[in-house]
Amino acid sequence: MNIQDLINEMNGKLEEAKKLVVDGKLKEAEKLTDEAQGLKNQIDALKAIDALGEQGQFANAVAPVQVLAAGEGEIENDAVHEFADAARHGFRNMSEGTPAEGGYTVPEDIQTQINKLKEDEFDLSAFVDTENVSTNTGRRTYQTRAQVTGFREVGEGAAIGKADEPNFSVVEYKIKKYAGFLPVTNELLADSDANITATISEWLARQDVATRNAKILAVIDALDKTELSDVDGIKKAVNVTLGAKFAGSVAIYTNDDGLNYLDTLKDAQKRYLLTPDAQNPMQMVLAVGAHKVPVVVIPNSIMPSDTTTTEGKTIIPFKIGDLFEAVKLFDRQQLTIGVSSEAAVTGFNAFEQDMTLFRGIDRLDVEVKDKDAVVNGTITV
Repeated sequence: MNIQDLINEMNGKLEEAKKLVVDGKLKEAEKLTDEAQGLKNQIDALKAIDALGEQGQFANAVAPVQVLAAGEGEIENDAVHEFADAARHGFRNMSEGTPAEGGYTVPEDIQTQINKLKEDEFDLSAFVDTENVSTNTGRRTYQTRAQVTGFREVGEGAAIGKADEPNFSVVEYKIKKYAGFLPVTNELLADSDANITATISEWLARQDVATRNAKILAVIDALDKTELSDVDGIKKAVNVTLGAKFAGSVAIYTNDDGLNYLDTLKDAQKRYLLTPDAQNPMQMVLAVGAHKVPVVVIPNSIMPSDTTTTEGKTIIPFKIGDLFEAVKLFDRQQLTIGVSSEAAVTGFNAFEQDMTLFRGIDRLDVEVKDKDAVVNGTITV
């Protein structure tokens, strides 16, 4: 069993232990925690063995690393050097990864850098229910927000009737593979460790976020569309369609065009309906009756308006609801990377152009969790 398999098994045991704690099964949770700690010890031991092996293998071939960042006097991080050196050698000496389908798993230290870079991008996955999984398929059962009528009056000595039963929905997932290529000049590979690591990490971060954004929007767009027409349609979606059961968790998700549209709306007293939140001036809210509904603006480049269906008209998307209740993202946490200086893809030949192709692969699945928690709306202007 390789290091990544051990990590996946350890994470699975920890997730199961958390569920057991919630259920009050502390002894069973403690047993799983001990097993996870044993796996952690194995992982640390294997990493130490691999590190020692690499030092012996490359001691005579590679001079001690003393690469200085441009303009600074600090020695570069070991993880950065190891990743850059592995990239130059086609990841053949990368102990952290495993040569499975799709290439080598990105090391944890570099994955941390990628996650930080992702924070600079607009990431819709921050608004949905995300679960890290260790298997490629599975199913989850959720209790939906059904109408509850309460207990019924019972006469003295009379039989007690059946109370309302909770409604459940089952969400099945199947992890899918998403991939893309990044052509890199061989001159870059000869550049500093920081430059090559930054280039690859930034590319992986942007592709990862873009993939998640596209899949989340795709599952929402697949739901029945509602023409909201105007602000009254938005109010009906919030107050009636979603209703009190989602009160307090509803937000309006639109794009730059939608923000521009909302920014023109006024009430009978000529007051703008879209205003900054008094407690958080950076957050815009829309006055919907007695409610102040947060407005989340998604760039047009990520969620574009439709300007082709009807000539002279712009159909603006308005996703209204509680995305955490509406959408579930299953993350396999297996961002992998491969490299080739001889591969050819459509319109590009790495060998002929003296370049190197990096291939990134992401593994995840996005499913609808509760279709009643979101309104897939549009407004035509």
